[in-house]
Amino acid sequence: MQVYLAIDLGAGSGRLVAGKYDGSKLELEEVHRFSNDGVELNGACHWNTLQLFSSIQEGIRKAVDLFGDAIVSIAADSWGCDHAMLDRNGNMLGGHRQYRDPRTEGMQAELEKRMPLREVYAKTGVQAAFYNSSLHLLAERMRGNPGLDIADRLLFTPDLLAYWLSGEQANERTITSTSQLYNPSEEDWAWDVIDALELPRQMFGRIVPSGTVLGPVHPSVVERTGVHSGMQVVASAGHDTACAVAGLPMTQSGLWLSSGTWSIIGVESECPVTSAEAFEAGLSNEGGVEGTTRLLHNVAGMWMAQESIRHWKEQGEDTRFEVLDRLADEAEAFSAFIDPNAPEFASPGDMPERIREYCRKTGQEVPEDKGTILRVINESLALKYRQVAESLQQVTGKQFDCLNAGGGGTKNLMLMQSAADALGVPVVAGPVEATSCGNIMMQMVATGALPNVAAGRQLVADSMDTKTFTPQPSDEWAHAYLRFCQLTSKT
Repeated sequence: MQVYLAIDLGAGSGRLVAGKYDGSKLELEEVHRFSNDGVELNGACHWNTLQLFSSIQEGIRKAVDLFGDAIVSIAADSWGCDHAMLDRNGNMLGGHRQYRDPRTEGMQAELEKRMPLREVYAKTGVQAAFYNSSLHLLAERMRGNPGLDIADRLLFTPDLLAYWLSGEQANERTITSTSQLYNPSEEDWAWDVIDALELPRQMFGRIVPSGTVLGPVHPSVVERTGVHSGMQVVASAGHDTACAVAGLPMTQSGLWLSSGTWSIIGVESECPVTSAEAFEAGLSNEGGVEGTTRLLHNVAGMWMAQESIRHWKEQGEDTRFEVLDRLADEAEAFSAFIDPNAPEFASPGDMPERIREYCRKTGQEVPEDKGTILRVINESLALKYRQVAESLQQVTGKQFDCLNAGGGGTKNLMLMQSAADALGVPVVAGPVEATSCGNIMMQMVATGALPNVAAGRQLVADSMDTKTFTPQPSDEWAHAYLRFCQLTSKT
């Protein structure tokens, strides 16, 4: 048996997952789970990255106890954009700020002064958004942060962890592509954008493709964890969505959905699409595995439901999933809709009241109970998926006959069925652990256990459970989509 370790970081927690390969099937086992709690310091939001690395090493120790010398390699994936700057000795400068840190307020307008957003898009393929690395670094430049000028290297979250594990500094392509500082057409840093932001060129280092073996684990990690010195550290696919898409058992022509806190919906493309039409449609180009491009749109996925449940729990209400699912099933269909990407839903808070206020403001029936609020969220997400899918069809000229969905959101059966009904195509849901599957699969390709991604996707198909939701289109769904489009065109 061969064992591959995936470090899968989310905005609230992290896990170390073991992929056990017996030569024909892949089995996943969660070895260690740990919290990922941010730290607020002087009004700034940081990640506690040193604690994260300590938790990762604890997970490696547990994996060594379970699997010993069968461990082949390890790789990390995380959300996009967040980064740390290092000095020439490899020490972190200024902490590791969170993408929701408020320092980017007003930075999109400042970026536009320096370079038109359409030109930035033509060079990077990425839409301007508050979480872009470009805007966070611009904010530091505007504040006169001296760390920028002494920084020797910029590493994104999985790159930083790989450096601490191996001693090798590199920027993996998929995570780099989320920054709005990468030129996918030239497969290099977007130097024109970097210069426009007055960022020092010396901190932008080598970019490596997904599935690159960085080298053996660092001796200090061997000493602290007991892992054998031959374990390889791999730059798998650093961006969690790139891992999730790689881990879906689909063909390259399929429409895909990574469903979690964010819903990210898109297609795989051989090359970036930076046309005016793609720009106006709000589509972004991010790196995929094997040199592909993920043409996609970000939608605020399970975030609104998660925040609503958190609020109800604080109020002492019953938030058991089976109870909430039943209430949503019993609620009236199509009573109201929201735009999941409306700015009022972006930050933490009393999400049920924000949804009610949105419905009041837009002249709709106001959802009062938990079931109706959850149904409004699910149906609105499904209709948003259709809206994005139609944009993707128009820009690419492709017709989609299936949606492949992975991630924790696939456990939301109402959402998956609603997506099938809204889109009018089958939804193949699973694996839930698509991100870990993709991370491990790319390690297997990198270390020679698999020849390519196609073989990896077949392995996932042979090893993991999926569920197909057959569409049940109706006049009610068609009418609901018209109402939704009218609503979102006004707000």
